[in-house]
Amino acid sequence: MSRIRPPSKKGSPVIVDFSIFVVDINSINVEDMDFRVDMFVHQRWLESRLEISDDIFEEGDDYVTLLPEFFDNLWQPDPYFLNSKIAEIATLTHKFTSVTLYKNKTVRYAARMHAIIACQMEFQLYPMDIQVCPIYIESFSSNNQKVKLRWSDSGVTLNPELKLLQYNLGQPLELEESDGYMPEKVGNFSRLTVYFRFERQIGHHLIQTFAPSSLVVMLSWFSFWLGLDAIPGRVTLLVTCMLTLVTMFTGLRADIPPVAYVKALDLWMAGCMVSVFAALAEFVVVKVLDVQYQYQVNRIPKVLPMRISNMEKGQCATVASWEGGAVRSRKATQTPTTPGQTSLQGNGGPPKPARRQSLLSVAWTDTDTGVEKIMWREIDKVSRAVFPILFFVFVLLYWPILLMKSS
Repeated sequence: MSRIRPPSKKGSPVIVDFSIFVVDINSINVEDMDFRVDMFVHQRWLESRLEISDDIFEEGDDYVTLLPEFFDNLWQPDPYFLNSKIAEIATLTHKFTSVTLYKNKTVRYAARMHAIIACQMEFQLYPMDIQVCPIYIESFSSNNQKVKLRWSDSGVTLNPELKLLQYNLGQPLELEESDGYMPEKVGNFSRLTVYFRFERQIGHHLIQTFAPSSLVVMLSWFSFWLGLDAIPGRVTLLVTCMLTLVTMFTGLRADIPPVAYVKALDLWMAGCMVSVFAALAEFVVVKVLDVQYQYQVNRIPKVLPMRISNMEKGQCATVASWEGGAVRSRKATQTPTTPGQTSLQGNGGPPKPARRQSLLSVAWTDTDTGVEKIMWREIDKVSRAVFPILFFVFVLLYWPILLMKSS
């Protein structure tokens, strides 16, 4: 028998039925963007040129297992995995292959194979990404006029005990049969395609990533309850939260290859770090306001006694007033109002409360209660509500959009 040409009539290609039983998927390597699969490959075709004697079949059987030497003399289809990096037949003491010949001249070939399949993965939705990885099977030397590949009735079957560590293997598998032009081989070749759908499990990242980072952000909000008398503790808390997030996300980014686009995890990381950084910036603002407040409070008492003394004794023609941090001399004049009442005017205007005017930017007096309010304390009070609300709004926008895109 010749192995050079297929056993087909002119214009009629040999039909090769193909099926795969996936035993195991050992690993999905996101760095090299490939996955390793162990499988049984089955091929079936009709060898019409054979002349079979019934003597080779045992009584009651309609098939016989051939020796490897005899199979080497038969014509064999030559399908290969188009996008495989490595594909080899499993061996221990010998190659795990078998050839079965049926009475109707059908040849069935089976082999246990290992293959590393390349997959163009996308990580925009990481860590809720879904990877669709195809396996392309194509005849190497025989075009579609000589050999036609097709999926058998069983198609691709998965081992029911197959489990992956970080992924769920989506069902059902999509199978395709097509003819494609191969420019490197200058011809149209029959091709089979099976698509594996790997859905990443989110439970691991919820425990290791999202929950800890959310707690760190919430921990940074405690700084709003610490007054400025606990500056070392407040700074230590915020800086520690920032460094914790940086360390956490640096370790996570090492699990996937560097890509040029923004991932869903990057957006979460940015939201958490911006929240902590904003808390740190808020502390700087309230500290600056407190410094201004203390500066003005410490200088006002030096001016007020002189003003009060001059007003009581009436010995000075000018009154020193504090306005906006500058001392200005104004001439005191008496304007007739009611008997026994004197009004001090500067440049024809009524006097203004010195303390309220001087601290207008960093402190003020509540007109209803008469209680003095300090700017930096009010900012801390507002931040206790604003920061949690903004972060929860971010979470409410992040998760629905991510779930919608991943589905």
